[in-house]
Amino acid sequence: MKTEKKEVITVSAVVDSPVENVWEMWTSPDHIVKWNFATADWQCPRAENDLRAGGKFNFRMEAKDGSSGFDLTGSYDRVVPDELIEYKLDDGREVKVLFESEGSKTKVTESFEAENTHSIELQRGGWQAILDNFKKHAEGG
Repeated sequence: MKTEKKEVITVSAVVDSPVENVWEMWTSPDHIVKWNFATADWQCPRAENDLRAGGKFNFRMEAKDGSSGFDLTGSYDRVVPDELIEYKLDDGREVKVLFESEGSKTKVTESFEAENTHSIELQRGGWQAILDNFKKHAEGG
């Protein structure tokens, strides 16, 4: 049986905040709902997060005008506090998030397997926009 190798896309940002703070804002549902969307006309009204190996997550993402929305769901494979999160989306794609302390700053790097519906550029842009939104939130903006 031949399995198709998925292209891996990587996005990153350096957040002007210590790794412990960045980790909390990345993983806490109270914070996730404030940053987990790519543009101002979208929102994340609900976030459920059982952050442990075998735990599941469900982040509701939807347009503010109600025209579209979806649940981003999956389960965690590996969690190393303040360092690493590895998870699998329910569509089978794998995602890895690294948190690297750089003194009072933190580099967040996300690598994810591309899906086949949207272009690589569109996927990279969307995930980078969400990461940039996270950076703004974590820096108090």
